[in-house]
Amino acid sequence: MRVGLLQLTSGDDPASNLNATLSAIRDAAGQGATFILTPEVTNCVSTSRTHQQAVLQHEADDQTLAALRSEAATLGVWVSVGSLALKTDDPDGRFANRSFLIETTGAIAARYDKMHMFDVTVSATETYRESARYRPGDRAVVAQTPFGRVGLSVCYDLRFAYLYRALAQAGADILLIPSAFSPVTGAAHWEPLLRARAIETGCFVLAAAQTGDHSGRQTYGHSMAISPWGEVLLDMGTQNGVGVVDIDMQAVSDARISIAALTHDRTFEGP
Repeated sequence: MRVGLLQLTSGDDPASNLNATLSAIRDAAGQGATFILTPEVTNCVSTSRTHQQAVLQHEADDQTLAALRSEAATLGVWVSVGSLALKTDDPDGRFANRSFLIETTGAIAARYDKMHMFDVTVSATETYRESARYRPGDRAVVAQTPFGRVGLSVCYDLRFAYLYRALAQAGADILLIPSAFSPVTGAAHWEPLLRARAIETGCFVLAAAQTGDHSGRQTYGHSMAISPWGEVLLDMGTQNGVGVVDIDMQAVSDARISIAALTHDRTFEGP
């Protein structure tokens, strides 16, 4: 199966971002990709909640989602919309950071709301409080596709190994980790964590990422595909564009036969 990863520099204008995303999806399909992945917050990267309130939509009205569903059907490809920032009906006005898996018909096969909120102090000058704008999800998701079972996650979820073990033990063969990673934490932790999640679960890890300067926010890039043995199959560096990689799902079975760690859980007391 040929997979296409989109590395984008989304800004704060959803219409402009959509044009860039559609162009990249067509490029990936033109290179033979039948499963195409976009990064976290494909539709809008903004540091202003006021601006987000003005431009974001509810899922039913979101033009990015509608257009990507239509494009998937037109091209006859599966699309992982890494995530979209969407309005909700929550009384506190917080948004959802929601991932979508779209079938070749344009139907939505699965939805997942990011569970772990990026509330961190990277340095004295770099602080994030994602939970102030986004409400966390509370449900893990595995979706059946013709090419395997896919486990959904988003960005900061990457640091919580128990989620990926649960996804793999629920049948996931592929783990999706779309992201908008900080350059500081990305340089230190991105590749090691992606490889660890693949090795621990015997899954392919596919991670499409935002990159570059988003008018006040920087992201790390380095969209990656990792084999179930932990090999880096693709590293896109920091440039915008499309990366394609061929994956053989037999590698999942091979890795799990060699090291059957998913079946070796033990109950224990303490600490």
